[in-house]
Amino acid sequence: MKNMINYARKRSGHSMAEKLCAEIVAAYNNEGGAFKRKEDMHKMAEANKAFAHFRF
Repeated sequence: MKNMINYARKRSGHSMAEKLCAEIVAAYNNEGGAFKRKEDMHKMAEANKAFAHFRF
């Protein structure tokens, strides 16, 4: 939700309701800033999972 709101604020549009609506529709269609951020975070977590057994 935090990413959705942040990326909705960055969109161009008239009102926050329109911006948020556009971001929700973009996320539903697997596109947009919030969806990309989520995918990047999941990829990073998968990559770091291999090193979880190490103790520093």
